[in-house]
Amino acid sequence: MSSQNFLTEFVTPEFLAANKPHRQRAVDEYHGTNVADPYRWLEDLSNPETLAWIAEQKSRTNTYFQTLPGFQQILAELTAIWDYPKYTVPEKHAERYFFGYNSGLQHQYVFLMQEGLHGVPRVIFDPNTKSSDGTIAVHTTFYSHDGTLMAYGLSESGSDWQDLHIRRIDDGYEYPEVLHWTRYSQIAWLPDNAGFYYSRYPATGTVAPEDQTHFQRVYFHQLGTPQAADRLVFEQPEAKERLFYPRITDDGVYLLLRVTQGTAPENRWYYRSVDSDGPFIRLLDKADANYRFLGNEGTRFYFLTTLDAPRGRIIGIDLRFPEREHWYEILPQHEKDVLHFARMVNNLFAVVSLRDVHHVLSFYTLDGRFLRDVPLPPGSITALSGEAGDHELFFRFTSFLTPGTTYRYDFVAETLEVFRQTECHFDASPYITSQVFYASKDGTRIPMFLVHKKDIVLDGTNPTLLYGYGGFRISQLPEFSLAASFWLEHGGIYAVANLRGGNEYGEEWHQAGILERKQNVFDDYIAAAEWLIAQDYTAPSRLAIHGGSNGGLLVAACLVQRPDLFGAVVCRNPLTDMLRYHRLTVGHYWTAEYGNAETSAEHFQLLSAYSPLHNVKPGAYPPTLILTADSDDRVSPAHALKFAAALQEASDGTHPILLHVQSKAGHGAGKPTGKIIEQWAMIFAFLFDLFQIA
Repeated sequence: MSSQNFLTEFVTPEFLAANKPHRQRAVDEYHGTNVADPYRWLEDLSNPETLAWIAEQKSRTNTYFQTLPGFQQILAELTAIWDYPKYTVPEKHAERYFFGYNSGLQHQYVFLMQEGLHGVPRVIFDPNTKSSDGTIAVHTTFYSHDGTLMAYGLSESGSDWQDLHIRRIDDGYEYPEVLHWTRYSQIAWLPDNAGFYYSRYPATGTVAPEDQTHFQRVYFHQLGTPQAADRLVFEQPEAKERLFYPRITDDGVYLLLRVTQGTAPENRWYYRSVDSDGPFIRLLDKADANYRFLGNEGTRFYFLTTLDAPRGRIIGIDLRFPEREHWYEILPQHEKDVLHFARMVNNLFAVVSLRDVHHVLSFYTLDGRFLRDVPLPPGSITALSGEAGDHELFFRFTSFLTPGTTYRYDFVAETLEVFRQTECHFDASPYITSQVFYASKDGTRIPMFLVHKKDIVLDGTNPTLLYGYGGFRISQLPEFSLAASFWLEHGGIYAVANLRGGNEYGEEWHQAGILERKQNVFDDYIAAAEWLIAQDYTAPSRLAIHGGSNGGLLVAACLVQRPDLFGAVVCRNPLTDMLRYHRLTVGHYWTAEYGNAETSAEHFQLLSAYSPLHNVKPGAYPPTLILTADSDDRVSPAHALKFAAALQEASDGTHPILLHVQSKAGHGAGKPTGKIIEQWAMIFAFLFDLFQIA
């Protein structure tokens, strides 16, 4: 390939100048300040003008990729490495084990069940039969306690909206009722299988359109009856943004409600007896910390909480003496480690802690006495399965260079064994993972993982892909990625920065990257890029940044703040309009993380200071690929559309700004395998072309 990349030859400055989007007059007033929004028209995805503009952008981008030398080869290589069997961690109910299976390139995972630990698996449901293109997916599954019934949520084209269906496991009988208007719903089966509790939103047309994702309520569904007969169990219309997650304790005695306010970590817990129709008792109603219910012994309830413990601790509350002065500590906060998550299994606590951004698995008695650690190399546990009365625990362990391995721990024999080893097409032997620490702008010590060939030469020429997220208490842990392995095999460096806003060091780490401290996240990411350059791993022209969703906001903000620092930007399903995000789809859930420019003058100032859309200025920007999906009802495609329009308008034409809108796809959950591979092929073809990677 010539020194001139194909992208620059394909999308010329003259072409961009002739196809810049038009501007309309739209102005909003925020606390005495007028803010123009010239691309407001792109928020209306049903507008023929918007659809025509999207079609034009998509046509140009598709033509680029389809005529790009090497794209088809990359697509074929990715398809080949994706083609190997994949399993989820088993979930046990009675003596039945349930798990998902994908033979390699199936659009969706198939659901299997086996009788006993060594039984022969059989298919109990195959969502691939629901659509020829794989765009109907199962979002959630909930099995009855005896493993004879399965409730599952189907979604179409990547939407977060689901229809709940009910299936009898043994003969595949589908109950006639379908439950609509569910989203993020959790199901709590009665012990006798007579029905279940679930939460749903108002029926379409019964509330104003802007309230369609407000006023969630809890209902009881009697098996075999229409949804219209469902009984209302709980609502809080005075707090329309609250979400309710029902759960029944393993002993079948108590019905619990976890109550949240959007994505705020602070939550509430209510309960009542399963056989009661009386009011719920508000056990935890101050929303003063995060509480995760672990299980119970009779009236003794166990919670993992951040109350007075930003790195987490386990406490006990006896329902007979619920006053705070009677609460007792079982496992105190560790001096350094973060108590990441835990389960009550075998009448013990299986505790997963974070130690400098890798997991440690330990067992404790219910009174907090340490029993043992499970020996594991540095990596992460991505799934943990087991119930209070089980004598076995399943978990999936992975690292950057280790595909997911499912382990089974036998509490009777006190043995750990490989239950299922993933066999993929990646040879990890030439590569190494290291963890480094660098100083952010304010001096904070930030960890970062680097994965690359063992014989790498630090001459500043290595193509490097820097990933980050930085928000919502989501930790970026060592985890195997087929896409990352493909990048490594073609000589690249893969870097993951553990930015503030996540949970790598507990709630204080999260709080340091939200609201008025959100700029810390961008500073952490920029400092990671500067460190990689200063240490001669790469150079600005060889450095690509990549992030999606909140990570899309991250790379968009860093793009407009430091366009000189990056050679390429891949921005997936981003938030970019931080003044109006709460008005688009379910953005109102995220105000605890970002703030609200309409209701607070202070929030307007802090959001407008970094909102990517509002900080685009005329000048040169690095080559940028913006990706979204037409059915994304979590982060509205309007964010990507408006940002692409603003960048294309402001760009001096030195480098192209590409937009691709994937059809019949959403934010990511349930995306068919073919669409996943297609999108990664676009990303790598874009980067390989720019960085002249063979």
